[in-house]
Amino acid sequence: MTEFEAMISQKCRKVDASGIRKVFDLAAKMKDPINFSIGQPHFDVPDAIKAEAIAAIQSGFNSYTPTQGYGPLREQIAGLLTDELGWPTPSVLVTSGVSGGLLLAFLALLNPGDEVLIADPYFVMYKHLVNLVGATPVTVDTYPDFRLDPDKFAAKITPRTKLLLINSPANPTGKLASPDELKAMLALADKHGLLVISDEVYNEFCYDGRYVSAARMGPPNGVLLLRGFSKTYGMTGWRMGYAAGPQAVIEQMTKLQQYTFVCAPSMAQKACMVALRTDMSSYVAEYRRKRDIIYDGLKGAFDVTRQGGAFYTFPKAPGSAGATAFCERAIANNVLIIPGGVFSARDTHFRLSFAAPDDRLKMGAEILCRLARQAG
Repeated sequence: MTEFEAMISQKCRKVDASGIRKVFDLAAKMKDPINFSIGQPHFDVPDAIKAEAIAAIQSGFNSYTPTQGYGPLREQIAGLLTDELGWPTPSVLVTSGVSGGLLLAFLALLNPGDEVLIADPYFVMYKHLVNLVGATPVTVDTYPDFRLDPDKFAAKITPRTKLLLINSPANPTGKLASPDELKAMLALADKHGLLVISDEVYNEFCYDGRYVSAARMGPPNGVLLLRGFSKTYGMTGWRMGYAAGPQAVIEQMTKLQQYTFVCAPSMAQKACMVALRTDMSSYVAEYRRKRDIIYDGLKGAFDVTRQGGAFYTFPKAPGSAGATAFCERAIANNVLIIPGGVFSARDTHFRLSFAAPDDRLKMGAEILCRLARQAG
């Protein structure tokens, strides 16, 4: 170990390199792979949104904004939340992506030793960010149906439990929590004095009915809502999101943003005002159809469920060798998928993103089914 390697903090040592990034790096070296690994839409930012960002840059809107966000954008978000959730005067903070909102929330709320309940499978960032701030992630196994079972979560609650993290629609499973599941989880949180963090970055990608937010169903001030622009509008590189919820929490997150991110990108904030007025229903309908293409293509060979949201499916890997071994075989056959162990304590499933052209979905499904039959 070199002198500088020895200087690396213990917190940083708890965070390993993302398995997703490793597959991304591998994809860059492959010739025209069928790439089902990418967790972002395959469509570009709509033209009107791009035009507003360009106009903002050209007009000189390139300086810092207030830490809490550009006032007209915050007012627009607050109005939309009032209409949707019935919150009369939402406290809103514009963040540098939902990931930025998560980090600020954990910094504001967690002390060393505090515990956060997280459904397993989970988005990779959750566990590592909790570790990074010195708290403890406590995972709750939700296999085989990925349902939020309040009894399972209740069994993991201790005097140190402070937060309950909900992600619906979920990454990596695509599971959309039902209203009954959300009600039960919010009642559990209320009973034990927990704050619910609801990560709703995929809220627009809801395929079988109207999306219901946990923030609409919980007790007043019982939910910290995190939403973003990356997935809905294809703005992943623009790093835009927002947080809304208890005023005391938003105030502390705003204070911390002043000393970390400073503010979200100014020109992107202007463009987000146009984004919030942009009808994305045709894009969502296209992704509903893609979900059905990949489900129909895999269902004969895999244990797979037609999930209700996001743009992922999470099939069980065939055979007894495990998901990592199956993913290695898929990659050797030019299909990039992510082993479930990246998102879970189990290595039994794999994540497939159907944010891809239709012909690639069909071709990739055929290859995966052939490999599944061989694994027998």
